[in-house]
Amino acid sequence: MSASENEPDGPPDGSLCVPTSPHARAKRRIASLMSKVEILKQDKATKHRKTTYYISQGRAICRMVVLYASIDDLITENDRRCEGCDSSNLEQDRLQCGYIELTKALPWVHEKLANLDHDDLEDMRRKLKRGVDSARGDDTGTLKELVASWVNDEFHPTPLIKTSDKHHRGFMNNACGKLLCPAEWSWEDSAVKAGVRDHTTAFIVSENSWPLFMYQNYEANSGDLERNLMKSKLLVMGFKAIFTSPSSADEADGDGDGADIIENNRRARRQLDQVKVKTCVASIIGMRKVTPRTIAYTACQIRFALSSITSWRTVDGDFDYEIFWNNIVDFFENAPGPAARARLNGLLEWWTRKVFGRNHQQDLTPDVISKMSVNVLAAQRQQMEDSAFDSD
Repeated sequence: MSASENEPDGPPDGSLCVPTSPHARAKRRIASLMSKVEILKQDKATKHRKTTYYISQGRAICRMVVLYASIDDLITENDRRCEGCDSSNLEQDRLQCGYIELTKALPWVHEKLANLDHDDLEDMRRKLKRGVDSARGDDTGTLKELVASWVNDEFHPTPLIKTSDKHHRGFMNNACGKLLCPAEWSWEDSAVKAGVRDHTTAFIVSENSWPLFMYQNYEANSGDLERNLMKSKLLVMGFKAIFTSPSSADEADGDGDGADIIENNRRARRQLDQVKVKTCVASIIGMRKVTPRTIAYTACQIRFALSSITSWRTVDGDFDYEIFWNNIVDFFENAPGPAARARLNGLLEWWTRKVFGRNHQQDLTPDVISKMSVNVLAAQRQQMEDSAFDSD
């Protein structure tokens, strides 16, 4: 660069500027532009992190909160109640319970809903929805293969079910047909089998029947249909495949309440320790208890995996998955009285032991801890000190 290029230009006629060199001015402009580029890069990185976070958090919604209703539906129902509308029907109660579950699964969401402006709120909802769709699709793909393998191992159908193909599942396959068969019928009855396959009016398969795959040993007691409902090995395996890991599903042996539970508790603790490194779904969302809505989600996924339809849809023939999900949730959340609630609490406790073992750290609330001997002793010692001080 020549000496003349570094010399300041003369000021224009009538200008009050202090002369500087073109080179110095160019350097400052470049530095300013580079600063703006860096800010844009930081903004882009921040937006990317926010997008990734919302999508990953959204994956919990379909699994733990609602499978078919939208986040907007939950928000609307909560707003309705906040505005003093006390009356409600079963559907509205289900939505409100969903909003409560949403705030448990995503504790930050309630504050975000209150503070974000309209555009940011819509952006958050879209990204959460992407997470919902992504999780459901991933679980569908995973269980498509796993359920076929589990059915092959337990029932040994001829020919074996192809893990990559769904066209030979459903009621045309004897093993899948038995598991999908409504609890009020026996799949071994040739009339039932023929009627279901021919879609006759006497044998309509709908969401109004509990499928046998939801019962322990895939058998229902017509005189006590609640007995062993939601306790099937296939349902537990599907749950563990979704929420802990596919490999942990192989350790869900046994369906009873006896010694097999003790062994399963040991396995569950070992497995949970192992999969923490892999950040399983349960670890990511801090899940330590099985809930009604997680069971409902699993049942829908298992039912879809056993069917012959190849893409996710709400209605399969006469069977409506949305109402099926609602029926399971209502079974737990809309108990007719205290006796039923006690049985349901026992059932959920059975599920939690099956999946997570016997640990109850999450139940150690401040009130419970205050009644334990360490704290009771501390209070007694303080009381003795106070008494001694008063006597002096």
